[in-house]
Amino acid sequence: MLRTALYAGSFDPVTNGHLDVVRQAARLADRLVLAIGIHPGKVPLFSAEERAAMLEETCRPLAAAAGCEIRCITFGGLVVTAAREEGAVALIRGLRDGTDLDYEMQLAGMNGAMAPEIATVFLPASPLARPITATLVRQIAAMGGDVSAFVPPAVAARLKARFAARAS
Repeated sequence: MLRTALYAGSFDPVTNGHLDVVRQAARLADRLVLAIGIHPGKVPLFSAEERAAMLEETCRPLAAAAGCEIRCITFGGLVVTAAREEGAVALIRGLRDGTDLDYEMQLAGMNGAMAPEIATVFLPASPLARPITATLVRQIAAMGGDVSAFVPPAVAARLKARFAARAS
């Protein structure tokens, strides 16, 4: 039986912080599901399809190196519902700092109450990934800044093209 973990996020865009978490999670699970959250009230920079393509391109090699299967899905409801549908035994959550821990502990408590059969696994960010957030990456890219230290090269190219298209 494959041990499945689910890592949910907006992934808008995929950052080196996300890759840091995927690299660690792929060593813990036989199958890792990357679940792209779709929220009707939010307008993402990239479509769900574009985010899935970025995840596939950047995360598949990391998972393969760890001998882990990878799958990308979208979900619009509760993360525990998506996890159950995928047969996940664990939710993967990345932690950058104490502020993340406080928030993530609340989520883990609520998720644990709704789905006690699914564990939450916290993975600490490596030192270089700690300051990276997708929000800051989008803001820097929107202002013409260089985000190459924070995202994979293919994502940096997509960001540059997206904001160039918006400027013209």
